[in-house]
Amino acid sequence: MANALVFIDTPGAVLKKSSLELLTIARSLGETAVAVAGELSDDVAKQLGAYGASTVYLPSGGDLGEYLVGPKAAYLAAATTASGATTVLLDNSPEGKEIAGRLSIKLNAGVITDVVGVEADGTAHKSVLAGSYTTTAKATTPVAILSVKANNVEPEPAAVAASPGTASIEVPADSLASAARITARTEKPVSGRPHLSEARIVVAGGRGVDGDFGPVEELADALGAAVGASRAATDAGWIGHDAQVGQTGVTVSPQLYISAGISGAIQQKAGMQTAKVIVAINKDPESPVFEIADYGIIGDLFDVLPQATAEIKKRKG
Repeated sequence: MANALVFIDTPGAVLKKSSLELLTIARSLGETAVAVAGELSDDVAKQLGAYGASTVYLPSGGDLGEYLVGPKAAYLAAATTASGATTVLLDNSPEGKEIAGRLSIKLNAGVITDVVGVEADGTAHKSVLAGSYTTTAKATTPVAILSVKANNVEPEPAAVAASPGTASIEVPADSLASAARITARTEKPVSGRPHLSEARIVVAGGRGVDGDFGPVEELADALGAAVGASRAATDAGWIGHDAQVGQTGVTVSPQLYISAGISGAIQQKAGMQTAKVIVAINKDPESPVFEIADYGIIGDLFDVLPQATAEIKKRKG
């Protein structure tokens, strides 16, 4: 019987860093099982074993990718029961949190979201109030469900790799959960940059870019960083909404966050305040972003960013 069950929606060809972080946390709680919603390749199965997974559960009797989160929650509930896990770990993505909520109803389990750390006894450290505080919480129910923010744990493989066995879980039939079907998908163009929620470095632009994200993107590419944006920039149509960082966008927790031309309103701070180092660039010395920045540059981003990009390229040769 597993102590922890990690839910991985679509593994892909290689596991995402956030999935490796979940496996690292799960291993600290005891024996680890994994519930996979999509297809599982041999390479990913070996990677799961390298990070300590003893059992991998796979769905049978339906393609979970055809539906929204309802059938995934039902499948995960069945996998939790089959594994005997007392802790379920998921990504802290919007879909992950919705699955967690539905799963809690099915299992009568406590849910803790926005988790940034987990102790060996299951006690969770949770980021609250736009990252201003970290609280400690522990579910008192037999099963605890935790959605964990990325970039708060360094992934570490197990000391001894496991050879995980596989088990099939029949996806429970639920006409209400499967009432909405996904009829089409459009693949997002590949940018070559890391995923925003998992990036170790993020360069974000706001209203101050005035429609020109060129300097932001050039600095991001020089650093191997992801590109983020404020809501003002995405609402103006200067960049896609998937780049929005903030309370109503993506929450990031990188090692380095560079804010260019962003005022730093509370909604923006909610999505990036847990970054390890924050560098702010703004022409307004009274901008609220300087209150949370570790380093501040009062200046025009169109002067500052190109100079930074040129210096980084020079140092990289």
